[in-house]
Amino acid sequence: MNNYLSMLALAVLFFCSTCTQKDSAETLVAEVPVKEWAPEDMRDLPQNFAKRGLTVKTEKSTPGYILFHPSLGTSTYLADHDGRIVHEWKGEYNSMLSYLLDDGRIIRADRDPYFPTFAAGGQYGRLREYSWEGEMTWDFAYISEKLLIHHDIAIMPNGNILAIAWESKTKEECIAMGCDPDKLPEDGLWFDKVIEIEPVRPDGGNIVWEWSMWDHLVQNYNKEKLNYGDPGNSPRKFNLNPHLIKPILTEEQVQGGIEAGVMTSNATPDNRGSDITHINAIFYNSDLDQIALSSFYFNEIFIIDHSTTIEEAGGDSGGRYGQGGDLLYRWGNPKNYGRGGPEDQQSFRQHDVRWIPEGYPGAGNLMIFNNDNYGGNGQYRYGFDAVERLHRFNFSLGEVDNYSTVLELELPVDENGNYELPEDEPFGPAKPVWTYTAPDKYTLYSLFTSNAHRLSSGNTFIMEGVTGRCFEVTPEGETVWEYWNPYFEGYRLPDGTLPQPGGPTFFAQFRVAHLSPDHPGLAGRDLTPVDPQPEVFTPPPPPSQEN
Repeated sequence: MNNYLSMLALAVLFFCSTCTQKDSAETLVAEVPVKEWAPEDMRDLPQNFAKRGLTVKTEKSTPGYILFHPSLGTSTYLADHDGRIVHEWKGEYNSMLSYLLDDGRIIRADRDPYFPTFAAGGQYGRLREYSWEGEMTWDFAYISEKLLIHHDIAIMPNGNILAIAWESKTKEECIAMGCDPDKLPEDGLWFDKVIEIEPVRPDGGNIVWEWSMWDHLVQNYNKEKLNYGDPGNSPRKFNLNPHLIKPILTEEQVQGGIEAGVMTSNATPDNRGSDITHINAIFYNSDLDQIALSSFYFNEIFIIDHSTTIEEAGGDSGGRYGQGGDLLYRWGNPKNYGRGGPEDQQSFRQHDVRWIPEGYPGAGNLMIFNNDNYGGNGQYRYGFDAVERLHRFNFSLGEVDNYSTVLELELPVDENGNYELPEDEPFGPAKPVWTYTAPDKYTLYSLFTSNAHRLSSGNTFIMEGVTGRCFEVTPEGETVWEYWNPYFEGYRLPDGTLPQPGGPTFFAQFRVAHLSPDHPGLAGRDLTPVDPQPEVFTPPPPPSQEN
């Protein structure tokens, strides 16, 4: 019998019970005892049946609004500090994230149904701009058999937009760059790049700058290739061969993943492993003119120089920091560049890297949501791998004992503004300057998506993606505000599949932003809670274990 979570994923197509979310401005404090875990204890990762809406609010919490997007819907919501919806943007397509501009418009990443090549989570292909009133004022598509924008974007002060994109390279092209042919997927690899888009309204845009990891490879496999070298002597480049994975899933296993909603409908055994780095976050620091990136499969965060010309971005010299398009900084997994082993890895399938803004406690430091820390005793090194192989989201602690953390890094910057790299040593720091871990270690666990950022109060806002839970913690780790996304629309692509391979995670989210009450985009806006409130979703009860 299929586990009940998989059955629920199908049931939502036919059953839906709804209610109206209760307006509440009362102070809520949840007294939750710290759980003592045993190996046989089961972990329900999506927590579809958890109490939804506002569950914790104390005087220590930071006033503001949250901008969020249920992963299986087409709406963008703005909620107040009491969890009441004060504004809604409705779109044509599913969306994972948006950014509020200073004039009240939003830029949304919209999931175009056309995705011929790239069979992985995070794809969207289209950027759209909406006015406060909901009118679409700009539409930009970057979709083809060779290219697709995916995951995150960064809005620049000049109005341009930095976006992550995949570019497909054939198996033959990869072999020519020194990749081991015995480990390459038959469909080749998808290399990540960054493009800067100058919007041309109402439709289209110009690519005015770009950077591609394809231009910054090193390998020690084939001496006949120009990029042959010792990765330890080239710590600013990417060594792909250790990350190549020959497809190990059969057609039947892949089809099972598609049916369970944990793989996209165009997944095949030949493109498993093609998504070599899976960049899932981008952040722009305008003061430094630098871009931070997060790589899921490399278990690292990177920083690159944006001050380069396009030509310099393809080389290893030039720009404000003299490195061209080579990496200025990397952190989390020094094994990737020959300056550490497995025991030195500190970043695990992380999402969301960003600088702490000036004027905030910890200004200039980086924050990371560290998704998939290994507990040390589970059967699977990464919970994400267990889901892809077993097609379920409920595990015993003995199977998956992973957990998530939030990290704050104090960057090793010298007096000239360069990142220090000791000879034959990895980039620092040796340890984060601050870490948040759930009191019982395992309660915070999202094996994908999620984000975290520092607030002006010094507290930290955290979003646990797989459950759709947002919460705020003090520097000491006390939870002072908590809100569980209660919205689910059951959106499907035209072929009937999920817009993202999230399985039965009804309330999952990719990005949520905490906005200050004085955000310019909110000035002069009517922020009265809408009446009636949008309908919230109650999942149908799971079938009994006996049926």
